Amino acid sequence: MNNYVIHGILTFILVLFTKQHTAQALYDVNTIQQIEITFTQADWDYQMDTAKNGAEEYLMAFDVKINGVSFDSAGVKYKGNSSFDSTKLKNPLHISLNEFKDQKYQGYSDIKLSNGYGDPSHIREVLSYQILGNYMNCPLSNFAQVYINGNYIGIYSSAENIDKKFCADHFYSSQNTFIKCNPIVNPGPTTKSNLKYINSDSSSYALYYEIKSKSGWNQLVTLCDSVCNNSSSLENVVDIDRIIWMLAFNNVLINLDSYSGVFAQNHYTYKDNTGHYNSIIWDLNMSFGAFPFAGAGGVSMGSLSIPMMQQFPLDNHATDTFWPLINAVQNNPEYKRKYVAHMRTITEEFFDNNAYITMAGQFRSQIDAAVQSDTHSFFSYSQFQNAMDSSVNNGSYSIPGIKTLMDLRIAYLLATPELSAISPAISGINASVASPIYNTNFFLNATITNANASGAWLGYRFDKTQKFQKVSMYDDGLHNDGASGDNVFGVSVNMQGGNMEYYIYAENNNAGKFSPSRAEHEFHILYAASQIPTAGQLVINELLAENTDNEKDEYNESDDWIELFNTSNQILNLTDVYLSDDLSNLTKWKLPSNTMVAPGSYVSIWSDDDSIQQILHTNFKLSKETGMVILSNGSVQILDSISFMNQTANISFGRYPNGTGSFIPMNTTFGYENNNYALNIPDVTSGETFIVYPNPAEEVISISQKTAQPIAIYTLQGVKVYEHLLSEKKVTVNVSDWASGMYFIRSGSSNTKLMIR
Repeated sequence: MNNYVIHGILTFILVLFTKQHTAQALYDVNTIQQIEITFTQADWDYQMDTAKNGAEEYLMAFDVKINGVSFDSAGVKYKGNSSFDSTKLKNPLHISLNEFKDQKYQGYSDIKLSNGYGDPSHIREVLSYQILGNYMNCPLSNFAQVYINGNYIGIYSSAENIDKKFCADHFYSSQNTFIKCNPIVNPGPTTKSNLKYINSDSSSYALYYEIKSKSGWNQLVTLCDSVCNNSSSLENVVDIDRIIWMLAFNNVLINLDSYSGVFAQNHYTYKDNTGHYNSIIWDLNMSFGAFPFAGAGGVSMGSLSIPMMQQFPLDNHATDTFWPLINAVQNNPEYKRKYVAHMRTITEEFFDNNAYITMAGQFRSQIDAAVQSDTHSFFSYSQFQNAMDSSVNNGSYSIPGIKTLMDLRIAYLLATPELSAISPAISGINASVASPIYNTNFFLNATITNANASGAWLGYRFDKTQKFQKVSMYDDGLHNDGASGDNVFGVSVNMQGGNMEYYIYAENNNAGKFSPSRAEHEFHILYAASQIPTAGQLVINELLAENTDNEKDEYNESDDWIELFNTSNQILNLTDVYLSDDLSNLTKWKLPSNTMVAPGSYVSIWSDDDSIQQILHTNFKLSKETGMVILSNGSVQILDSISFMNQTANISFGRYPNGTGSFIPMNTTFGYENNNYALNIPDVTSGETFIVYPNPAEEVISISQKTAQPIAIYTLQGVKVYEHLLSEKKVTVNVSDWASGMYFIRSGSSNTKLMIR
């Protein structure tokens, strides 16, 4: 569990489908964005062409206006590979609002715009992302009209940048290993970003990947080694479900400018706080067969004909070692059945019922006038009008009409033995207790037909930052499942949180089935017994009003924070609970619906006036000079409040004893018991006397000192767990078997904190 953001047992409803369709206005799929760029440089196009062919530096724009909001001194450059052409005016664009000064539009600093290269329909990217967003985390996307120095350049597709903000939004951290899988050199058949193990020397990977985090080359080598040489334990290293969704999506939509195609590129992977790598798809402007290069044996560049794409096999690259992720999925019977189940879900939900045609029609109507007036387009307006049903020649190959491709593609898929196999049916999901009591056992049952006797699993978790645990379900008459062999399966679970997010998977020898079908991206929810807090049950326990070098949020920002504590022996439901810094407006900020906090547990909330950020970020800040925090309910009843003044940087104001005592200055205990006041250990910036890296840590830490001093490490309770008496400037400590939590490191008379995950 991520102790930086959510402490104790804390759960939420997070409906990502809703976010996909109701995001900030910048990516509102129902509106066309207006982006106006003004350069004072008369030769701006030449300068950007030159930069693209050189160091790819940004050209400073005098002004970038987004939907009427102006930003001066923004950076603009051309991007892309085959889509960039120095002889053309309509090139892909990357706008960096904060390249030369700190500024954002609705929380976004980078805007990436694709120019429609290779897509007569102009909708491939937006349509593809709208489909993909129902199955895995992916960028938001819509359309934008771009003007430069008052001249209309054309209609573009705009896709959310995959950056540390994206990781924080979806994976609840942003500073872990983050890898962009695109060749640095010009792509070629053997320059693949395929996670194939080369050797133990990280420099051997430098031409095929970019490390977007502060470090990560050695982690990349370890990841590739796991993918290629330890695939039997792959689930311990990667989020295998996201990989399966990625490969299923690429295959159904013939998205080959991807991991599944010749270059195995256009994907990212990010390591979350559970230690698992999460795959992210990027760059869908050439899906639906606009990039017909599948590759084979690491060398083939031959293009696929439209009939070949329509009958593209489910198991392409199954044994080709240049695609190790595909090898791992295709050669594991369970993974392959899940892969086919995901393909069936995509096919049934968007293609067999022609839902994609309806969506495509809406997008085409929306941009029709913008396309008609686009004199810089790569295709004629007539080709746009016929792009669903007619193919267009593009050099050595044809770009298929989207419907032309998919009509026969779906017919082919549904006729394959894999997709036409009869899968299990899952129904009658039921808990033995409607609202289980926290930390008690209950049974979850389901009627599952056409499954193997040992072919049903429950995936469950008690917090969105966790990975799903998987346990077998039984039809043996011993798990509250009725009689043995009656197709009712059961499993015993201990309710360890305010709610349980879960799904069921079942399979026979030929097919698999999920409930819900979009799992793990979507899931069922079972709520524990809970109550609305009353005064005294939920208290303000600690706050930090001047955070300059203390805890950082998932966006790596040192924001002020407020900690709440459940003093009761019941799970508290904070749906109708508010925080405010203003007595005249008690309902200033509402906690997210179905926020649960377990007995004796904590909720840490960032007070940063940045509610665009995910979940626990208030719309007000604290002031170190003077202020107050009020905790109330929907009936405008004050549950707790505290006033404060003259706060010291990085020294919190908290209850001592924990949960009940008076507020006093103390060393921060973010998400933990307020018990380090008595230790009287001052908090200093580690950089003043010594540096600890990495911090947070999982396995090994290095302590580098400016002046050699003896070193000791303590728990929050003051128990010494490590001591190094020799005076050495650099000390390495193995912490892999230490309990997760906060520790203090003392070097001479100086101290700092260490977090173990």
